Amino acid sequence: MKRFRAGVIGVGHLGQHHARHYASLPGAILVGVFDSEAIRAKLIAGRHGVQAWTDLNELLHHVEIVSVAAPTSAHFALTRACLEAGKHVLVEKPIAGTPAEARELVALAARRGCLLQVGHSERFNPIMQRMRPYIDRPAFIECHRLSAFGERGTDVDVVLDLMIHDLDLVLSFNPGPVEEVRAAGMHVLSSHIDIANARIVFASGCVANVTASRVSTNTMRRLRVFQRDRYVSIDFQTRHAVVSRRVQGSGSRPTIDVESFEAGDEEPLRLELDAFIHAVRTGSRPIVSGEDGEAALHLAARVLEAIGQFTQRHSEDYVSGLVYGPENG
Repeated sequence: MKRFRAGVIGVGHLGQHHARHYASLPGAILVGVFDSEAIRAKLIAGRHGVQAWTDLNELLHHVEIVSVAAPTSAHFALTRACLEAGKHVLVEKPIAGTPAEARELVALAARRGCLLQVGHSERFNPIMQRMRPYIDRPAFIECHRLSAFGERGTDVDVVLDLMIHDLDLVLSFNPGPVEEVRAAGMHVLSSHIDIANARIVFASGCVANVTASRVSTNTMRRLRVFQRDRYVSIDFQTRHAVVSRRVQGSGSRPTIDVESFEAGDEEPLRLELDAFIHAVRTGSRPIVSGEDGEAALHLAARVLEAIGQFTQRHSEDYVSGLVYGPENG
């Protein structure tokens, strides 16, 4: 089996784990890392006995596949440089800073014949993979993604930092074209939006209610899907899920049958990188393609636009009461 020479661009909190997995995956050979902070690059490179490159072009000369795990503001420029060099790229979410940048990257990957995958790792959460066969034509979707405040990720709004995970999941259920987006949000501890809630209506009739906060006292990563014949509840943290089905009992009224599911402790990032390598090897479409990343970013941009419109119409006190509601209720 061919092993692909791999490099990691950006070895901060998340990038260091890309390097760790590439160093142990059977389909990859970690060649080296690159980071704007030379000391950090040397530290991570030293853990795996590889080179810390100070010149990005030199790293690209020695690799076939690369992960871009730098801050969001650098995703576009770094991914473009990798694609122009003819390398297959896994770029962390979001794919870029704007939908226009995302479209340019997708088009560039196609022109260069390179595979472009986007790091929406929740798709690879073992509990999501196990429960996906139970999700079919949802009518209502509810997502909550809440966390405590930390400096990492605050270079962008919470919509691009956290909510985009759930926007990608919702779109992966194929609910159809978006008809309407209503949203509210506000900044609390950073200069960007820290809490946001969006209601998304699709042409199919499906409605998604998505809440994200990075200033919460409780941590929560939950997805609930309501369908005609079943209800699916997924907890991404505990990797526990429940499926409730309506069944016709012996009496005149139907009853509810409840089944619980558990998933293993495999790391989603490792599964994601393994899938990336498989897609490169086989030439198959990535599980989360560049087009998927573009679609999630486009929807995120619509949410941010709706937040801006809502803020102009209503007072900050009203916005605060609205977006705090799902956590306190």
